Amino acid sequence: MIKVIKPGLQTTVQDRGRIGFYEIGMPPSGAMDTYSYTISNLLVGNDENAATIEITYMGPELEFQENTVIAVTGGQIPPKINGQLVPMWETLIVKAGDVLSFEFMKAGARVYLAVAGGIDVPEIMGSRSTYTLCGIGGFEGRALQAGDLLQIGSAQSYKVKEGTRVDSKFTTQFSNSNEIRVIMGLCSYRFTAESKKQFLSIDWTVTPEANRIGYRFKGERLSFVPREQPFGAGSNPSNVVDLGYPIGSIQVPDGVEPIALLNDAVTGGGYATIATVINADLNRMAQIKTNEKVRFISVTLEEALQARLELKNQLMKIKEQIVAERRSI
Repeated sequence: MIKVIKPGLQTTVQDRGRIGFYEIGMPPSGAMDTYSYTISNLLVGNDENAATIEITYMGPELEFQENTVIAVTGGQIPPKINGQLVPMWETLIVKAGDVLSFEFMKAGARVYLAVAGGIDVPEIMGSRSTYTLCGIGGFEGRALQAGDLLQIGSAQSYKVKEGTRVDSKFTTQFSNSNEIRVIMGLCSYRFTAESKKQFLSIDWTVTPEANRIGYRFKGERLSFVPREQPFGAGSNPSNVVDLGYPIGSIQVPDGVEPIALLNDAVTGGGYATIATVINADLNRMAQIKTNEKVRFISVTLEEALQARLELKNQLMKIKEQIVAERRSI
């Protein structure tokens, strides 16, 4: 069991997500940075879909009431066990009574804490992920609070040797300026050619409205192609007849402050979407903080699929490395 002494800023239980219910309006939730999330589970011997703790900006303080194995991955937030710094991206042993805490976030925005066996909370619609807007999943459908007691599961898939570490070339790198690849659409036809060029040529600034629902960006106003609004669309030029919003789609209400819709966002609506963040770069988007810069880069569908394959192969190499070290136990 894990006791929450201090909850941090926004600490929730997340797994890979609530997949298969988008058509009925249920977003997937789940880990925002699935790359760091997956590696944290690999480092403790869990199934890759095991529930972890997602930490945003400010870390919690947690007391472990039993011996277990943990790993911390994601943003650069130095972890400490009983006040002593310990490494990230590495298999760590904690004993009953040990307290895990964190220094301030130095880079990135989200961190993943995996525990051998996973966090044992009830499955809702096939997932243990927290969706706070509806108050379902995770620990009582909310962010963690002081005094909460988290059960540790027993479904560890394999044993991992203490000190097993991910090669530094596979750990996440951070910058204050970020290039995020997108595919133009679904409604890019609504924007003037000049505005589409403008969208891809300026550095957008992440506003304080950046969370699991979406990231809002400040930059320049974008213009729409004039037309008579069709039946079912609103009167504003940014309105379209309602359509589905893919995860990562970037809507532009009234042509100002685009919003990249993420894991907890609504699944559809009536704003024109100028582009969609490719799957492989959603992990990087999750690690961007308020006031950092983003430049959007247009790629083809083929390039997006290749990037996803490369990321999948990279995770496979990491898994093979961990398995190889496991054989030496």
